[in-house]
Amino acid sequence: MRFVFDDHVLDLERRELRRGSALVRLDPQVFDLLIYLIENRHRVVSKGDMLAAVWTGRIVSESTLASRINAARNAIGDNGKEQTLIRTVPRKGFRFVADVRVRSSEDLPAPVALPKNQSAEQRRPVLALPDRPAIAVLPFTSMSGDPEQEYFSDGISEDILTALSKLRWFAVIARNSSFAYKGKSIPMRQIGEELGVGYLVEGSVRKSGERVRITAQLNDAATGSQLWAERYERDLADVFAVQDEITEAIVAAIEPQLYAAENFRAKRKPPDSMDAWDLVMRALSHYWRVTRQDNVVAQALLEKATAIDPNYGQALGVLAASHTFSAHMGWAEMATAAPIAERAALAALRADSEDPWAHHALGCTHLFARRFDDALAEFEQALRLNPNFSLAQGYYGLALSYSGRWREAYEAAQRAIRLSPRDPSSAIYYGIAAYAQFVGKNYVEAINLSREAIRQRGDLTGAYRVLTVAAGMAGQAEVARAALQELRRAQPNISLAWIANQLPWKLESDREHYLEAFRRAGLE
Repeated sequence: MRFVFDDHVLDLERRELRRGSALVRLDPQVFDLLIYLIENRHRVVSKGDMLAAVWTGRIVSESTLASRINAARNAIGDNGKEQTLIRTVPRKGFRFVADVRVRSSEDLPAPVALPKNQSAEQRRPVLALPDRPAIAVLPFTSMSGDPEQEYFSDGISEDILTALSKLRWFAVIARNSSFAYKGKSIPMRQIGEELGVGYLVEGSVRKSGERVRITAQLNDAATGSQLWAERYERDLADVFAVQDEITEAIVAAIEPQLYAAENFRAKRKPPDSMDAWDLVMRALSHYWRVTRQDNVVAQALLEKATAIDPNYGQALGVLAASHTFSAHMGWAEMATAAPIAERAALAALRADSEDPWAHHALGCTHLFARRFDDALAEFEQALRLNPNFSLAQGYYGLALSYSGRWREAYEAAQRAIRLSPRDPSSAIYYGIAAYAQFVGKNYVEAINLSREAIRQRGDLTGAYRVLTVAAGMAGQAEVARAALQELRRAQPNISLAWIANQLPWKLESDREHYLEAFRRAGLE
């Protein structure tokens, strides 16, 4: 059976929706919802009716239901403002109001052949955007004019695509689909519609002698606007090493830009229509601001997300990390925050054992419970799952510092800084690098690094702590006193007892070194 309405055909046997000759991709749940609305078009269906029929009575949130209705409208060219096909009946439910013709398979004419001169691009189906953000990496353009060098630009594109695929909360289009656009000049909007993606990565490669210049851009497919762009120039002493280095830099830079763009989209939605994904994007935007109040807001949003979807691994992982972070900053008591964080981290791991955030969160809980080997193992697993996860790289450095391995810690913090120089958390990485240098008794370097962290984030308590102790041990009494004063403003509960009880050290000598430095700075 097929339902024909407007310029659409909904085929129940093939489970296909077509707009004209174009195939529209639909989430299975949205497809079932659309069928139910059409089959019951003679009446208003309540939310309870839809939950019973499509979700088999399972309880879901208002925002989840609203997001599925919006997806159904989007698939058939409708929207919540016009409501020409799916109408909202206030306080009652929804009704499918378009004229529908029912046809059997035998009644339908054979498909009309396309004219021979119609391009392949015109024949591509228009795909509805998935529930999660989707991204495609277009083949980078070789600007060298040498066909033999195209392997390098193709290699860059493929490596970026592979690395982005490790960000499991984004859908990444396969190579064969995105590389079909190689050498073709097609509007971004059209590519986005044909591939069903909201974001496109494109770029160019120019090799000249022993130098290579690579540009990369992240674009909004719907508007064609540029969200991020960067240029990289390198010597080609080792072509594969350069390829790896640039891929790493591009992917690490793109990830926070995608989150920022998704947060912007979420902010444009009415509060009651935000789903779990939208709430996590909003939460991350607050989490990365590194303030006490923003951390509280982030936790509230994450709790809403996990109420909608109790098995949302990333939401649980970020929630766990936010609690350990608040305790480390002195905003909450570790005795209160640690059990909450550990429960959320373990739940994240049960929900999705392949999610880097889950392993990062569990690593944080192990660290502050002084289970150092377990903490390092979890951070290492997070980095195996996503080598470009700069936050896990930074906290891996922190765990190494508290384990007394300051040289490795400093290298890990520097990798985090290099991975994502525009990262919202880069101030934290500078603070971790500063602490590593303090452990190594390189006080001047620790002072310089902590000042850079403070320059980026004026209320970062960890950076003020390192500046205080490094200046105290370096004999810079005035700097130490001023830093301690700022630290007391940012963390009023700071004391020798708090430090001794809250912060984890593997070696007693490192603990005493830190406490002695605070004593010299005047802390009691």
